[in-house]
Amino acid sequence: KAREYMKRIKKFRVLVIGRANAGKTTILQRVCNTVDKPEIFDGNGNKIDNAVVEGTSGWGHHNIEDELVFRSNSGYVFHDSSGFEAGSAQQFDKMKKFVVDHAAARTLQKHIHAIWYCIPMTDYQRTVTAAEKKFFNECDTGHVPVVVLLTKVDYLNLVAMEELLDEGLEMEAAKSRAAERESQLLGKWQAHIKQMLDQCKFPPKIYLPLRRMHEGTADCTALIQCTANALNEEGLQRLLISTQQSSIALCIEYAVYR
Repeated sequence: KAREYMKRIKKFRVLVIGRANAGKTTILQRVCNTVDKPEIFDGNGNKIDNAVVEGTSGWGHHNIEDELVFRSNSGYVFHDSSGFEAGSAQQFDKMKKFVVDHAAARTLQKHIHAIWYCIPMTDYQRTVTAAEKKFFNECDTGHVPVVVLLTKVDYLNLVAMEELLDEGLEMEAAKSRAAERESQLLGKWQAHIKQMLDQCKFPPKIYLPLRRMHEGTADCTALIQCTANALNEEGLQRLLISTQQSSIALCIEYAVYR
């Protein structure tokens, strides 16, 4: 039965959640190894021509039911949820209903398999807001794992430089110590986020910092591996790894050890 179940699932479906400018578009582009924008389809598979997805300046005003698919890797289907950080109960309820419906969808093709919750480190002083607490306390994702992605981690290098310069170091000395201070800052804020969210009713499975996602050659292996490890179903792990076409090393690892 398990094998038959897996044969009927053709695409790996991810819900991406996060406030505006969290770097969601960039992450999806790196995962799919492209700089192009995704094609967008409604819940019935009809292409939406007038939707615009804007790189770093935000996403278009599309429905959470919309399916975002990149031509470079059509094995993924992404859904985007954003906006409820403003405190809109209607937006949150819509997202929650989507999660509940798609986590237990009768139609296997509509199941979501993982949730990536993006928290940008550009907002490091407000990493866990009322929106995060509301989601992780009220949104039961069932068997669908939530991976918290700490995005735009590189911003902490600027924060580190400012701190070191404020402490009286010369520019060259500050540069030489910036990486170490950046690592300390990341450790501090990641521990803070984990402490806050682990206390919630439905905490995330994994916390993962993402670096240099703005670079075209950014490596998404850690993201795919963490997501695979968070999945309960071995068949879904294989589907994800096979979908990640560019990660030969991961494919070999899972072939050997599974």
